[in-house]
Amino acid sequence: MSTYAVTGASSGMGRAVAEKLTAAGHTVIDVDIVDATVTADLSTPLGRRSAATKVLELCGGTLDGAVMAAGVGPAAGNVRLIAEVNYFGVVELLEAWRPALAAADKAKVVVFSSNSSSTVPMVPGRAVRGFLEGDVDKVVKALKIVGKQAPTFAYASSKIAISRWVRRNAVLPDWAGAGIRLNAIAPGAVLTPLLEKQLASPDEAKAIKRFPVPIGGFGNAGQLADWVVFMLSEAGDFLCGSVLFVDGGSDAWFRADDWPRGVPAWRLRSYMKRMREFRR
Repeated sequence: MSTYAVTGASSGMGRAVAEKLTAAGHTVIDVDIVDATVTADLSTPLGRRSAATKVLELCGGTLDGAVMAAGVGPAAGNVRLIAEVNYFGVVELLEAWRPALAAADKAKVVVFSSNSSSTVPMVPGRAVRGFLEGDVDKVVKALKIVGKQAPTFAYASSKIAISRWVRRNAVLPDWAGAGIRLNAIAPGAVLTPLLEKQLASPDEAKAIKRFPVPIGGFGNAGQLADWVVFMLSEAGDFLCGSVLFVDGGSDAWFRADDWPRGVPAWRLRSYMKRMREFRR
């Protein structure tokens, strides 16, 4: 049996994942702001350091995998809070846990992204760059220009940034080269306490119900958890740097022709350079 760290394990999809892993006989080190083995506020640097340290102590230096499900939605209304939890609460913990993941045999990591990463238009590029540069102040400043819509764009930009972080890092020697499979899952509207809170607001509920979901309805937390457990299993040995959309078809509805696509001519030189670097 394996040992997994699961953030956001006290509710929603994180809780569903933790329950399924525990039921399968695995050891789960659950992390959340309340009601968890490791209680920590991932919106602060101190809280993130505390969570990272406590998990490493509990796992004994070897971690078979991690599920990064902790997140804050637009309904929180706080741009900095959304940014700190959704991006830095993932990146800083995984960077701290990487040696423990490398110590395991084919460790698996699943990061929760969102289909907001591909369906929200006009997300400020400067906000995404701010995340990837590790500068939360730059993110907050970049989002001021969108006014009262800033929480929505903070959420979407955090999910774009974390998806890019996964894809950039998954293939590197420190991750793939160390035997760690790093991937992301991008849910759509899943009926969790977070979504229920949004549905309780008439304005938000109207927008959510208008959003195209080709198969109709909302997702189920247990079904998403099954996908995560699958990605953590041996079936995920050849899965690396993927962002798996489980959203009822919304991403495909909006972007049927956007992905996959070939390498454009203007990127051919950098593409060939990377090919040469890999062969070395």
